[in-house]
Amino acid sequence: MLPVAACGFTPAYAPGGAGQQLRGQVRAADPESGGDFDFVAAFEERLGRPTAARYALDYRIETSERGGGRVAGLGETRISVFGTITYTLTEIESGDTVTEGSLRNFTGYSTTDTQLATRRAQEDAQARLMRILADQVANRLIAALAE
Repeated sequence: MLPVAACGFTPAYAPGGAGQQLRGQVRAADPESGGDFDFVAAFEERLGRPTAARYALDYRIETSERGGGRVAGLGETRISVFGTITYTLTEIESGDTVTEGSLRNFTGYSTTDTQLATRRAQEDAQARLMRILADQVANRLIAALAE
C-alpha cells in the first residue's frame, strides 16, 4: 500500500476524492425524451441525485440504428444502436465551464418474428446505451476534477 500512496494516487471515491466531490453536486439538464430520461436516471444512480448542486450538466444525445445482420426472407436480424453525447459541465455560481466533450458508444439487439419482442429488445438496447453513456460521462467528469 505504501508505494501507491507515494505515487500520489487517490481513489476517486475515497473521502475527498473527485468522485465524492461530485456526489449529489451535479444537476443534469431536464430530460426531453425517453433516452434522456434513461440517461439522467443512470447518471444520478452513479453520482447521486443533486441536493445542493454546485455544477450543471448540459448534454445533447443523438442516436442512430444500422442493420448488422441480414437473413434472406427475414430481413435485418441484428441491429446496432449508436449513440453520441456532447456534454458541458459548468460551475453554477461562476458560470465557468469546468469540462466539456463528446463521447460515443454502441449496443445492439436482435429482431424476432414478433413486433412486440423486437420493440422490447429495441427499448432495452436504448436503455443499455444510455447507461453506458452515463457511466462514460461520469468517469470523464471525475477525471476532469481529479486533475
